[in-house]
Amino acid sequence: MCVQCDYETMLRRAKLDPTENRLRVLEVIGNNSYPLSAGDIFQTLQRSGAINRVTVYRILDLLVAHGLVDRISTGGRSAYYGMAPNEHHLPHPHFYCKRCGQMECLPPESLPLASDAFRKTFPGRIDKVEVRVDGICKNCMR
Repeated sequence: MCVQCDYETMLRRAKLDPTENRLRVLEVIGNNSYPLSAGDIFQTLQRSGAINRVTVYRILDLLVAHGLVDRISTGGRSAYYGMAPNEHHLPHPHFYCKRCGQMECLPPESLPLASDAFRKTFPGRIDKVEVRVDGICKNCMR
């Protein structure tokens, strides 16, 4: 949960209007300690007020395009959404359970993502480094 992020300021810095729905989507994502699917975000938003499913998908696409939210691949066609790295969210790896489909954030120090050396030797532009560990979570192992 992020109590440090000022979502309105984040939107303004990204040159986006801080509309009520954009703020609601960011709050749902930022107030969770693990990435959420678009369906989870939609269902959470529905509990506090009406919103169109297509609107949620469009807002997610917009927030990803402006670097405020990360779209995290599950290896299939679905994706999860979490806060993009910023001053309050360090880059970190994720764990994806192949059995139940849950995705968790792993501590940044558990699998360091220091890509500076790679960026110096790679001749192209790197926009994002994503590390996902796949396996079976402890709950599914029981």
